[in-house]
Amino acid sequence: MPQDNYQAPDYFDIDALLTEEQKMAREAIRAWVKKEVSPIIEEHAQQATFPKHLFKGLAEIGAFGPTIPTKYGGGGVDYLTYGIMMQELERGDSGVRSAASVQSSLVMYPIYTHGSEEQRKKYLPKLASGEMIGCFGLTEPNFGSNPSGMLTHFEDKGDHLLLNGTKMWITNSPIADVAIVWAKDENGDIRGLTVDKGLEGFTAPEIHGKWSLRASITGELVFDNVKVPKENLFPDVKGLKGPLTCLSSARFGIAWGALGAAMDCYDTALRYAKERIQFGKPIAGFQLTQKKLAEMITDITKGQLLAWRLGTLKNEDKATPAQISMAKRDNVDMALRVARECRQILGGMGITGEYPIMRHMMNLESVLTYEGTHDIHLLITGLDITGIDAFS
Repeated sequence: MPQDNYQAPDYFDIDALLTEEQKMAREAIRAWVKKEVSPIIEEHAQQATFPKHLFKGLAEIGAFGPTIPTKYGGGGVDYLTYGIMMQELERGDSGVRSAASVQSSLVMYPIYTHGSEEQRKKYLPKLASGEMIGCFGLTEPNFGSNPSGMLTHFEDKGDHLLLNGTKMWITNSPIADVAIVWAKDENGDIRGLTVDKGLEGFTAPEIHGKWSLRASITGELVFDNVKVPKENLFPDVKGLKGPLTCLSSARFGIAWGALGAAMDCYDTALRYAKERIQFGKPIAGFQLTQKKLAEMITDITKGQLLAWRLGTLKNEDKATPAQISMAKRDNVDMALRVARECRQILGGMGITGEYPIMRHMMNLESVLTYEGTHDIHLLITGLDITGIDAFS
């Protein structure tokens, strides 16, 4: 069983910027990851299986809906705390963080923000406790970066809605009890609705053969004349504003989560470089190795400060979608570069399951793409600073 000796890098004493409550939440998640995730995650990644039993633990440590008010079963914590929690979970594995992110930002958040009070009471407590697992359906086989072109649609049949279409690359879909689905109504407006497992015509086949996020369950959502109760429709939100607010919430968590993956890779490589002897001394004593390590800790520190400032703005309700987009893009890009450099430091051992680096690197290739690709996020920043839309 692999030994988890992780020590978090904190070169600029960012701990001093955190409250005692935030640090306590971080230590609780970190201890849980060391005990429950680290000993088993490599085997699950090798076997391409998700450790489903972790859902119960994630609920118990408050990782489902941390920012949702306690009256609905959530944690009622601030956004810095939420970000720190996602950092620690992705330090364990992107798939584990994805499970928590989807449940929190893409399922519970839209129900709380856009749903009716009846929908909040029906779903949120069970989602917070892990009694129910949710998923989020926006991306389609032919519409990813351009969600406005979606083909999934529903018709009002008087006493129900008739839903048809397909969603793709949906985390947790094969095991989800409820899906948050975005579809066009008869007027062409994008609307959100909850679709419960077991409805006739609703299937969620699993996607196999992934080289990334192997310890995560990914699937489709297929709707073939599914009769959805009309009370499942979100009452007021229309257009892309609905799903995009959810994506901003998820992207915020990813900006923190990617840090965790980078920090784990760096800590692993630093420890290895101090212990690995070549030409009569530790490879940490060679100039090129020190260059790699020095550049990595610099990049990680910049990413930590970016995430901390974004969390502070988020707590003040001042963080813009464009700022969140920048943090998601840059921190994931940074984490992927760090993982690749760390793999080089470990040489051949870097590709084995004995160390977490190759697993993180493969996972980050997906994280770079989902919730908005690297290039799309560049264009979001470009639009924000120039005022000129380059998407079309």
